[in-house]
Amino acid sequence: MEKKLINGHLHVSYRRPKYSDQESQTAAKKYFEFMNQRRTVREFDSRNIPLDVMENIIQTAGTAPSGAHKQPWTFCLISDPEMKKQIRIAAEEEEKISYTSRMPESWKNDLAPLGTDWEKPFLEIAPYLIVVFKQSYGMLNGEKIQHYYVNESVGIACGFLIAAIHQAGLVTVTHTPSPMNFLSDILQRPKHEKPFLLLPVGYPAKETFVPDIERKQLEEILIRY
Repeated sequence: MEKKLINGHLHVSYRRPKYSDQESQTAAKKYFEFMNQRRTVREFDSRNIPLDVMENIIQTAGTAPSGAHKQPWTFCLISDPEMKKQIRIAAEEEEKISYTSRMPESWKNDLAPLGTDWEKPFLEIAPYLIVVFKQSYGMLNGEKIQHYYVNESVGIACGFLIAAIHQAGLVTVTHTPSPMNFLSDILQRPKHEKPFLLLPVGYPAKETFVPDIERKQLEEILIRY
């Protein structure tokens, strides 16, 4: 690996395998077809998953780009049944309030085809929960470190995380109970970390159904210039 100083900072050479146009077309199409099989799943098998699978999934999320390469994220991996139970109880308390008083009827009507409500049994059934925290700023030896584009950076990392979960043959659902401060308390996270996303992870239940819905077609999401 070649190294050189650029503007006083060390850089290393970077090379990717060179694809032909046909190879690029094939690879891009295969990846789309694979990712198009991904679905949000709320019914989980409690079957255990090897820990190294989960660790590799989280390592993949950690390869995401971030503002000034500050990597402003923390991933909490939870398998302890008692802690999962605490999270479920707290999440359902917030969700019940949301469904009964916070959410307008239009929102609940939009959610109806997805078959979701305030009860979240998957938070206990799934063998693992991943709670993603965003770091508003960093801490090093008691000193604050500025972070940049935190929401954008953590959002991209979550996209990598979901893709890695699918690659491992597992399923998830993105869960965002609001407010989520209870996660900071249960997991005892420092004040510069704020909960961003909660994902149960596991194999789908033996008999699983998902909503019969469609994704937008390419022409609905792409504008060519």
